[in-house]
Amino acid sequence: MNSTSAWQRVSKRRPCPICGKPDWCLFSGPDDSPDAAICARAESGRRCGEGGWLHVLRDDGPTWSPRVRRIELSAAQIAAATTDFAKLAADFRAAVRPEALSRLAVGLGVFVESLRRLGVGWASKHGAWAFPMYNADGKTLGIRLRLPGGRKLAVKGGKEGLFIPGALNVTGNRLLIAEGPTDTAAILDFGFMAVGRPSCTGGVALLIELVRKKSKPLDVVIVADGDEAGRRGAETLVAKLTAYYPMVRIITPPPGVKDAREWKRRGATAADVQVVIDAAPVRKLRVLVRGRKAGYDGKRR
Repeated sequence: MNSTSAWQRVSKRRPCPICGKPDWCLFSGPDDSPDAAICARAESGRRCGEGGWLHVLRDDGPTWSPRVRRIELSAAQIAAATTDFAKLAADFRAAVRPEALSRLAVGLGVFVESLRRLGVGWASKHGAWAFPMYNADGKTLGIRLRLPGGRKLAVKGGKEGLFIPGALNVTGNRLLIAEGPTDTAAILDFGFMAVGRPSCTGGVALLIELVRKKSKPLDVVIVADGDEAGRRGAETLVAKLTAYYPMVRIITPPPGVKDAREWKRRGATAADVQVVIDAAPVRKLRVLVRGRKAGYDGKRR
């Protein structure tokens, strides 16, 4: 990576200039006027490996040029690459103290049972709550860590996956897709079938596989966060899903409400969510004729 200055991790004081979030992303340049960002949530035409997508904010900003380099793996890195994440997640679940889980549920505004369905555990080494991430077949790919202050990390060596609750029976039922494990827990609290994606742009291929091959729901509803990044990520996902599945909708919480968990904390009920779902138009893949390419036009039907 060629840059006029070092890449820095975003923070609460200096959030990502693209998605506005205080974690995962990087920026380059002065704090008050960055010249570029690598956003883990908002897509662009320039992918920077697993870090995210490059967004150049100034003409003299950095450019991305792939290069091959030799790396030496340490013993710790080799161990991380061979970690049995299913066993680790089970160990974390066994370490949960009921009274601590109850406090977490109260603090988040969700039910203990919903957190248990998502396989929540306690990673004492990291001092964080742990949520396993799966592929469409239920294999544990990695573990998301949530520190007491809300900061999100991941156990080294894992991959991003979906937050899938136990006893999920979607065939013939409606499936809601939320962002992150705690929003997924809130949707489960309402009584809906739900899975979570790792971020507002992540998990697309896994969700397509889950919906197309594994679960076969009656219809799919994407529950987007109320911010611009959340809505943009939902539109990207719906454009992909409609190529494989005929019944997809997008809903967002009411204006001024950040996400599904806040929606619930403000007193929303399953009936309130159902009203929003019923009002949301079905998004469909539109096939254009007369020599034009088939594609998703984004229009409501």
